[in-house]
Amino acid sequence: MRRREFIAGLGGAAAWPLAARAQQSAVPVIGLLSSRPAAASEAVIIPFQQGLKETGYIEGRNVAIEYRWAENEADRLPALAADLVRRRVAVIVAIGDPVALAAKAATATIPIVFTLASDPVLLGLVGSLNRPGGNLTGYAELRTLLYPKRLQLLRELIPSAALIGFLVGSANSPVTELDTRDVLDAAGTLGQEVLVLNARNDAELETAFATFARRRVVGVVIGSAAFFNQRTAQLAELATRHALPTISPNREYAIAGGLMSYGASFEFVFRQGGIYAGRILNGARPADLPVEQVTKIERIINLKTARALGITIPQNLLALADEVIE
Repeated sequence: MRRREFIAGLGGAAAWPLAARAQQSAVPVIGLLSSRPAAASEAVIIPFQQGLKETGYIEGRNVAIEYRWAENEADRLPALAADLVRRRVAVIVAIGDPVALAAKAATATIPIVFTLASDPVLLGLVGSLNRPGGNLTGYAELRTLLYPKRLQLLRELIPSAALIGFLVGSANSPVTELDTRDVLDAAGTLGQEVLVLNARNDAELETAFATFARRRVVGVVIGSAAFFNQRTAQLAELATRHALPTISPNREYAIAGGLMSYGASFEFVFRQGGIYAGRILNGARPADLPVEQVTKIERIINLKTARALGITIPQNLLALADEVIE
């Protein structure tokens, strides 16, 4: 199916009138909530539907899906979550930390499956990974392993790096504090000096990259703030403008022109989200489904960006890449 046809079909599914559904035999309804724009939803929907199918559910046949896209506007999430609650969906699938928090605030009874949560216990989404309790469960990233690996990959690319930057979001976020600790601990082990800067808006992003350049930082590890996920193209442009090799958790960053990404496989995570949603529809309780940690990690390298930066990617890094963008 061509991308244009997929997006057109998705728009039709999102607008399917409730009255028309009522004419069908009664089917459960899943609410899928994301901060993404609808136009960038293909990477979510296809694997999610595959996961549902593995548990016996096919959209339009024996399950309906209400899609809600916040179009990169995080302040819309509470209202979108509340709308799904009013529609009495059977399950809410929430993609990312801010979305999961908005869904949790909207309902204490409707089951919620979160994906790509950075630290669900720290965020208060669940009581523990093995026994979540309450109405939430899902998939979390291996945060403590991923950031040291990102730092290591950047050092492999620039072995003589004297100073590496770490760009984070809100300085007061508990997750930011843990991510920073992980990076600094790994840097201490490697004997690597790191400059940590935070950015919460477009102006602060500009200032942060200008500061990295002025301080002669030779590479930047980009944090996992939701704001950064909404600014992949801007981050890639800033990195290129300041001639800074970068690595991000978000595969879409490399696709948008960033040098490298290393993070959870979207295909794996969203398919598993579909499987968990299907299991709940089949009678499982979120409180009894352990939070799984994402084990399928992918690395993407953008060779076009590497050439623009005048960087030669070592063959061992290219050989291990899951995708190379020419």
